[in-house]
Amino acid sequence: MKTRDRQLAVLDLGSSTVNVLVAETDGNGGLRLCGSGSAESKGFRKNVLINLDAAVDATRQAVEAAEQAAGLTVERAVISVAGAHIRSVNSRGGVSLGPRPREVVTEDVRRAIEAARSVSLPPGQELLHVLPQEYLLDNQGGIRDPLGLLGRRLEVNVHLVTSEATTTQNLVSVANRAGVVVEDTVLVSLAAAHACLTRDERELGVVLADIGGGSTNWIILEHGAPRASGVLPVGGEHFTNDIAIGLRVPLWEAERIKRAYGCAGLRWIGQDTLLEVASLGERPARVTSRRALCEIIEPRALELLEMLREELDHSGYGRLPATGLVLTGGGAQLDGLAELAAQFFQWPVRVGLPQGLLDAGGTLADAACATPVGLLLHAQRLQRARLELNGDWWGRLQTFFSGRAA
Repeated sequence: MKTRDRQLAVLDLGSSTVNVLVAETDGNGGLRLCGSGSAESKGFRKNVLINLDAAVDATRQAVEAAEQAAGLTVERAVISVAGAHIRSVNSRGGVSLGPRPREVVTEDVRRAIEAARSVSLPPGQELLHVLPQEYLLDNQGGIRDPLGLLGRRLEVNVHLVTSEATTTQNLVSVANRAGVVVEDTVLVSLAAAHACLTRDERELGVVLADIGGGSTNWIILEHGAPRASGVLPVGGEHFTNDIAIGLRVPLWEAERIKRAYGCAGLRWIGQDTLLEVASLGERPARVTSRRALCEIIEPRALELLEMLREELDHSGYGRLPATGLVLTGGGAQLDGLAELAAQFFQWPVRVGLPQGLLDAGGTLADAACATPVGLLLHAQRLQRARLELNGDWWGRLQTFFSGRAA
């Protein structure tokens, strides 16, 4: 059995797959995988819960598989949140430090962030993350950590992420009914960014797009902090549906041939290949070509990229990021998609693979596992904050992942 106080667990409730990872921290600050479990996601459509019992059953299967592999019981976990119900906005708040300059203390930081997060939210929305971007002291900006500096007025710019309260609570209910207590909820794109981005990318500027089953979650980071984020209502399932309709094949067959032979652009397929595909109902198998498959996929891929460009243009942060675009998530593994995106945006584009988890390897090293690995890294930061600061959560708000505001 593993040491329980070093145990971390995460639950990624995706539209396609439910993933559970269990890890433990070592004495050197590393994070070592203990076990993992997965199950076909049921009960969700486009990241929205539509069948509670089916979702609970799938979650329980994944949890039990992870428990068996790790040799311990999963009691608590950090879970992911995604979907079209996510909203975000930037805000500024500030507090007076008095008529004479004095040192900034933790309480001042807490009050400034409280002022920045006190915005009117749309009906039904609740705060998911309060992420500091920079502090300003007497109108001098670009400050990462104001503690100990002298000034009369402290201000902070923050990125606020909100989610639909009932949708998030439904995710918590799924975990609870599967026997897991939820410790925190984390936006998918934040988790993926933590797992896939380099320090230089976070500092110089980058766009990350996590292409999941039901949606694509994107985020812009610069100077180590989120500047804008959003969700596109297009993901890998939409490619699969298009293939099923276009080739008149069952959904499971559409998913299979998408993964095995799909390509985002005709120019990258090389020599054409004939494919035998299952037909609907009891009809005999048919023969089609990889070219015909790609003629269905390419328009959807271009639509996704066009939607992303429009979102970035309307984000208020439309200038080109210095280091380009990072694609991750299961959908990013589509052959030719990174090349098509590089051509479309005229940016450097790469596929982001998760880093930072010892002894992972295998399937956990591919882009589809960016979110669960990022959730583990977030859970590790939660653990460190609690140990180092004895529960003073506000003292960690200047870091990249501040977590959910208290």
